[in-house]
Amino acid sequence: MKQYASITAEERLDIVREYRQLLKSIYDLFTLEEIRQVRKAIEMAMGQHPVMRRASGELSIVHSLEVAKLVIDEIGLGKTSIICTLLYDLVEASLIKVDQIEQLFGKQEGVIVEGLAKVAELYSKNTSIETENFRKLLLTFAQDLRVVLIIIADRLRTMRNLQRYDLESQQKISAEVSYLYAPMAHRLGLYTIKSELEDLVMKFTNREMYKFIAQKLNETKRARDKYIAEFIAPLEQELKSHGLKFDIKGRTKTIHSIHNKMKQQNGAFEKIYDLFAIRVILDSELKEEKADCWKVYSIVTDKYQPNPSRMRDWISIPKSNGYESLHTTVLGPEGKWVEVQIRTRRMDEVAEKGLAAHWKYKGGKSERGMDQWLSGIREILENPEANAIDFMDDFKLNLYDEEVFVFTPKGELRRLPKGATVLDFAFEIHSNIGKKCVGAIVNQRNVPIKYALKNGDTVEILTAVNQQPKKDWLNIVVTSKAKGKLKQALKEIEYKDAEIGKELLERRLKNAKSELTDNALHQAVRYFKCKTIHDFYCDIAAQRLDILAVRDYIADYEKREHEKSLPESPGGRSAENFVAQNIVPDHAGSEILTIDKNLSNVDYKLSKCCNPIYGDEIFGFVSVSGGIKIHRVDCPNARDMYNKFGYRIVKAQWTGSTGTDFQATLKVTGNDDIGIVSNVSLLITKEMKLKLRSITIDSQEGTFEGTVSVFVNSTSLLQTLIKRIKNVKGVYSVSRIDRV
Repeated sequence: MKQYASITAEERLDIVREYRQLLKSIYDLFTLEEIRQVRKAIEMAMGQHPVMRRASGELSIVHSLEVAKLVIDEIGLGKTSIICTLLYDLVEASLIKVDQIEQLFGKQEGVIVEGLAKVAELYSKNTSIETENFRKLLLTFAQDLRVVLIIIADRLRTMRNLQRYDLESQQKISAEVSYLYAPMAHRLGLYTIKSELEDLVMKFTNREMYKFIAQKLNETKRARDKYIAEFIAPLEQELKSHGLKFDIKGRTKTIHSIHNKMKQQNGAFEKIYDLFAIRVILDSELKEEKADCWKVYSIVTDKYQPNPSRMRDWISIPKSNGYESLHTTVLGPEGKWVEVQIRTRRMDEVAEKGLAAHWKYKGGKSERGMDQWLSGIREILENPEANAIDFMDDFKLNLYDEEVFVFTPKGELRRLPKGATVLDFAFEIHSNIGKKCVGAIVNQRNVPIKYALKNGDTVEILTAVNQQPKKDWLNIVVTSKAKGKLKQALKEIEYKDAEIGKELLERRLKNAKSELTDNALHQAVRYFKCKTIHDFYCDIAAQRLDILAVRDYIADYEKREHEKSLPESPGGRSAENFVAQNIVPDHAGSEILTIDKNLSNVDYKLSKCCNPIYGDEIFGFVSVSGGIKIHRVDCPNARDMYNKFGYRIVKAQWTGSTGTDFQATLKVTGNDDIGIVSNVSLLITKEMKLKLRSITIDSQEGTFEGTVSVFVNSTSLLQTLIKRIKNVKGVYSVSRIDRV
């Protein structure tokens, strides 16, 4: 990420300028001790990495100084965040350790710097934001909110200087900011930063449209300013006559939001009328805030005709990110609709700097909003089974959201995203209530689970004992919590159904004196056009497949395979008796090779083609070199050896104990659940205390197929192991295979 080079005279001037500007920003806000701490951090940063550079070629120290200034000026964070912003590059470059920072500055600084260094480490791996690594990123964010805010400031500074990067990097960084950081800034109430990030993304990804709208705004600026002045003039006079202290100004909407309106309305720039909003900011005491805001609202709506459907009260019940304001849309001069936003100085600072302002207004509603946001992240992270794409989609559900406020029957207020349904509300209360939900009583009338909640609804959830979640519920819920819990519940139900289907099929086959082998199972899955073994068993349980037809198909398949494996009938002997009773010909000699731990005068080896184990029926085959290879009587090469080299076969059997462990390989198939491999390996090594040589797993479409190599001392122990593995939750089948 960084390279080393010499510093030019111009770069030295840049460092000095940024250093002075940062000190200027902190002098009026911090105590002398805090200023000393910040200066110590600046001197450490400048002394340790003056020649470190970013991917753009820019000096890292200049970037760090500018980000630190952003952190204080545009987000409103304090001394701790500035120190961490200046030092985390040093930790990433291993120029200083976290425990040194803790000793010099404090424990909290160490925690935040470590979090920032972890984020930087993820970026150094060229991580895609749609990979599992971003779960780690969000976990880091959840440790301390200031990690998120510093990284957002870092991304903003990068976007402001994105022209320094190559085109590929510009696209990659812009996509990442659009996908994750702009929505996150919005969710944290950083509206100014969020708007600038969106405009900058558009500037580098949709250059022509960005230039077009910017040019149009520039051309219409004079007319727009004239209209704003005409709209404001009578309001200013009226507000002053009521003794109110205030600022009033017009704010042009962002290029990104104008572009969105053009797309939504499918119209040209000239047809977009609400290009700006009027903002009234009051100087008001905390206890008078609400009353003063409503007084202004009354004055505005007396002067201009309001649109009742466009009134928004976020003063009585602020947004979850701490945003407080009164919004109304009124009919201004020339019959144009104008949005008016009314708020106090405190509310405006929270609106501009979002949840970070809680450090200044401690104990306010914005602090509770911060806690809710962090708990929302943690809740999504609790679902370890979500894949990377689903996980990021679920996370984004909680970012850009408008809200509805509803009540429980006891009058408790609950906040949900706009569009949330009765089913979302049920899962919000408790997962078990969500799973059993059959509807609700909303404002004294019965409604179904898909009813979309409205502001002010009083909701009483109805449940039924025999109710269970269904797949189509995923189309009803909108909150990430409900989606996550629902997916988890559906997976549990499917697993139980698959187990039932498996037991039904095995019972039918047992009655028909047939056995379910891996080959037969895979052939049946293909024949009955199921995507996975898991789906195959679920279809049997749900009676979507005729179990008798499945049984007959598998029984016929096994019979055909068995017949294929039998040899031609030699000398009048039945082919069945050939393998089952006497693979060794009569002329093989009257002596029987007895294999036990005392056998030392015969050179023998266990064949690799069938891997015989103590307890298997075996025979010996004299090799060209004179040694004897031991094979199982059901070895796949047995028939060829008998037909071509019958004179080289000797009878063999096990006697007593060989005192040896034999390697055996098992084929295991099952449902691709988290932890299943761990459960199998723990069973082998911990419970049965066997030596595990290797385990390999291949996952595809919700199922896995793997091989397990273990050391056992007999076939009876191997059979016990096979039975135990079959009992592991999620395992479909286990069978012994010949080759290691």
